[in-house]
Amino acid sequence: MADEGLSTIGRCYACKRTFGFHPARVMTMMIDPDTGLPPGMTVLGSFREPTPEATARSVTEPICPDCVDKAKRYLEFTQRADLQFETFERPDHR
Repeated sequence: MADEGLSTIGRCYACKRTFGFHPARVMTMMIDPDTGLPPGMTVLGSFREPTPEATARSVTEPICPDCVDKAKRYLEFTQRADLQFETFERPDHR
């Protein structure tokens, strides 16, 4: 390919580090510039159906390979079958 060597320098949306990437191959994320969050995401981390306006004004932001790896490891860790949390029973306060 003739454009194999083309690269761009930009900031990772997640960690804010500058990194070089090929625009057609980098992982991107849609971000609403008004909120700084993905469309449909609330400040509390929950999701709702995004409004058409939020989707229309959203832009794609690059994510660096280190942050993509961290996100994959986090998902693998939290979806493990052997991950269990002990419950805490509150003693009676009389």
